[in-house]
Order: sequence, then structure tokens, then C-alpha cells
Amino acid sequence: MSVKLRFDIPKDTELIFNEEALKFLEILHNKFDGDIKNTLSARIKKQKSFDEGELPNFLSNTEEIRSTDWKVRSIPEDLLDRRVEITGPVDRKMIINALNADVRVFMADFEDSLSPTWENVAKGQLNLYDAVRKTISFENKDTGKKYQLNEEIAVLMCRVRGLHLQEKGLDINGDMPYGCLCDFGLYLFHNAKELMNRNTGPYFYIPKLQSHLEARLWNNIINFSEDYLNLPRGTVRVTCLIETLPAVFEMDEILYELKDHIVGLNCGRWDYIFSYIKTFQNDPEKLLPDRYQVGMSQPFLNAYSRLLIKTCHKRGAFAMGGMAAFIPSKDPQENEKVSEKVFADKMLETKNGHDGTWIAHPGLSDIANNVFSNSFEAGNTNQLHIMREDDLITQADLIEPCKGEYTEECFRSNIRVCLRYIEAWLRGIGCVPIYGLMEDAATAEISRSSLWQWVKHSVEMDTGIVASKESFEKILDEEYNVVQEEVGQNSLDSGKFLEARQLLVDLVLSEKLTDFLTLPAYRSI
Repeated sequence: MSVKLRFDIPKDTELIFNEEALKFLEILHNKFDGDIKNTLSARIKKQKSFDEGELPNFLSNTEEIRSTDWKVRSIPEDLLDRRVEITGPVDRKMIINALNADVRVFMADFEDSLSPTWENVAKGQLNLYDAVRKTISFENKDTGKKYQLNEEIAVLMCRVRGLHLQEKGLDINGDMPYGCLCDFGLYLFHNAKELMNRNTGPYFYIPKLQSHLEARLWNNIINFSEDYLNLPRGTVRVTCLIETLPAVFEMDEILYELKDHIVGLNCGRWDYIFSYIKTFQNDPEKLLPDRYQVGMSQPFLNAYSRLLIKTCHKRGAFAMGGMAAFIPSKDPQENEKVSEKVFADKMLETKNGHDGTWIAHPGLSDIANNVFSNSFEAGNTNQLHIMREDDLITQADLIEPCKGEYTEECFRSNIRVCLRYIEAWLRGIGCVPIYGLMEDAATAEISRSSLWQWVKHSVEMDTGIVASKESFEKILDEEYNVVQEEVGQNSLDSGKFLEARQLLVDLVLSEKLTDFLTLPAYRSI
């Protein structure tokens, strides 16, 4: 076997990296590493065409798939009610609290809400291993408080990393394997049969797809893995996030490629907003305004939501709504504003026809549950019957420019959010409450790509200041001092703020928009 560990195995995780599991990872790597590299090369080529003015559009060579009748495999019984899902990193305490929350599904996340340090990844797999067997527990050493699972818990799903991130904790034939294969392979290898014995299954979220050919790659990975582990076809079930602009034009095709395994698509709205900026990075006509003004009521985002519902329900798949990133406030007046925003967001989703939604904090479960239960027809746990057949959504609807203001206040806020989030990520924390929102890599991507876009296109802000290299550096100095006051000098000195600051400068002032902020940041953890 040619698998080597680059770092020590964290305490108690030895069973995750047994010889058979590592052998499976080696086989997955040897079979699919080249395909993933080719896929990433195809992404670069496609972005180049967008940079040169091509617009994303529905594919002419797959018209037959869109126009013919077919459906995905029937949905497993324990996934027929997904009205409210909670998401969070694979932290031990988080897993227990999320599985115990008043929700239908918990999505345990190796992706945007996890900083993929070797310790986080390894312990995350152990935590899920214990959660599947319901042996997981946690004790807070400071307070003595103990956490364990309730009798009734949410259905567990696992989100793997995107195709672009490698895992530097492992060495296979001198290469770093792709993190998605490690996350998928280890979770499936250790837990598939145990989950089946418990009348559930290995359920996954697949992030950041950009085309149906990437869905085909994932289908090949899943089929191969089921055969290798002697699992019946269709044992692995997946929900794909539609969180890139190119993918929204290929949703029928994505469902078709994965039709033996897929149960739904999800509106990954934050990465989708980031992808809109990335796709049109060279187009001054497609600038996005303040981050906080780009909500689901904006025409291009509402069209995306409605098309996803129409496409999924036609094929017998679930159409999941997006994340409410708000977190409850201890201030009653502020909390009332949070509740109103979450309520309005979830009402819009149910009105459009979504089957369920995401929250980032268990304190929002009451609002989301009430909206999705009270809005559904009596006795229904989903809205698969809403077909939206007369709703014609065009290419123009999906790429319509977004109206709004360009404020210096948001420019400054974006800088502070990026500094605080990147610093936490470099310390191994991938999910951070900042200014009343649960920030993860996807929301941070909006902030840093918006900064880049405004500087790139010399946007004039409401105060008359033009976004430029000079104004960015000046405001960065000022906001760095604000962050210092917010977190305290000790935190600033002991953390990684200087490194975060330099990384932000590199990202915002780069000639081209860097694909993902986690790529350069990963080199530092």
C-alpha cells in the first residue's frame, strides 16, 4: 500500500485510518484523481470563455434530456420530510446539539463551515462514526456539563469538500488526494452498513458543482464505491447544491446524470451570489451592490429559486431552500428584527414551492418549523405537487443585473468580516458568529469577492469615494484598528490577524479573482 500519513493520527482516531479504509482511499485516488484534475482544468477553460464575454446558457446538445419524461429514483422514507435542516461543522458538541435539535435533518459539514486542519478532518470522521452508532458524548471540562443524544434524533447527512481542495494530511503515490474523496470514502467505508442496519443510509450533500459532467464524475465515483463495498445500487443518496451560476443552466442534466442516487437539489444561495461575481468578474454591467441588499427577493435570485423548484418537482426530486445565516440576539428588540427577517425569507421559500429549508442555529427552528408546517397543505410534508408549469424562466431572468446601493459602510463591513473570518479559519475555526450572522467560507467569499469587484471596476460609493487600491489600503488600515478594538489587543496579538490581513490584501488586489479564498488559506494551516 502506498498511502502515507503526513502528520500524526490524532488521539482515538486510529480506527478511522485502518489498513482497509486507507486501501479504499488509495483505490479511489488512483481511479479518479486524473478525472478530477481534468474537471478542474475544464473549469478554468470555461471561466476563460466567460471572461471573454460568453454568457452562461442552457445547453443545446442536451435538449432531449430537458424535453423528455423521466424521474429520479424514489426518495427513501426517512428523507420524505426535510422541512427544516440544520447545518454545522463536524465538531463533537455541535453534532450532538444539532442531532437533538427540533429539525428533520442535520448536515454535518466537512466543507464551508469547517477549517480543514488535519485534526478537524480526522476527529470529524471519528465524531460521525460515533454519531452513527449513537455512542457519541461530550463533557465540557470547564462547566462539567455533559452532552449526549436523545432517543429521537434528526437524520444525518454528510457534506464533503468541493472538488478543488486537496487533503495534505495524506500522501498517495507522492500526491495529495482530493479532500472530497477522503471525506466521502472514509464516511462511506465506515458507516454505510451500520446506517443500513439502522434503517437509514449513507446520505451526502455534494457542493459546488459547475456542470452535469461533474455530476457524471460523482455518479461514477458513487457507482464504483457501491460495487467495491458490495452495496446495492442506490444505497448512496445525494443532494446536490446548486451554488454556481453555470450549474443553474444544467439542473435537469445534473439530476439525470445522478438519477439512481439523487434525492434533491438545494439553493446554495451564498456561494451562488459569489459565483455570480466570479462568472461576470470582467463585466462592469453585472456589478453586485451591498452584500446585505442581495437577498432572495432580487429578481435573478428569485428566478433561480423558482427554476430549481420547477426542475426538481418535474423529476420527482426535492427542491431545498437556502440558509438563514442569522443567529438569535440576546437583545429583545434586535431579536425581533432577526425573527422578522427569517420569517419573511422562509415565507418566500414556501410560497415559491420549496420542500424544506436550512438554518444555522437551533434557536431559529421554531420560526422555520412554523412557516414550513403551516404553509404546507394539511397532511403534506413536502410540496412535490407544486409544478410551476406555467412559470417560464429565461436565460435573461437568471443573469439579470442586480439593483442596489454601493455604500462605503458595506465596503468597510466587508473588510472587517473578512479579517475576522480569515483569522478564525487560519486558527482552525470555520464557522464564526460575526455581527449577528453565522459566517462561513461561502458568506466570507461574498465579502472578499465584492471588495475585489468594486476595486477592479472602480465603483463610486455613496460617499463619493472611489474603490481603488489606494482607498482600499487606507480603509483597511482604519478597519484593522476597529477590529483591534472589537477583539482586544491580546486577541489581535495572539491570533493570526497579520496573516489574515496580508491574505486579504493579496485577494482583493490580485489581477484576477482568486477561485476560492480557502485555496491560499489552506497553505497556512
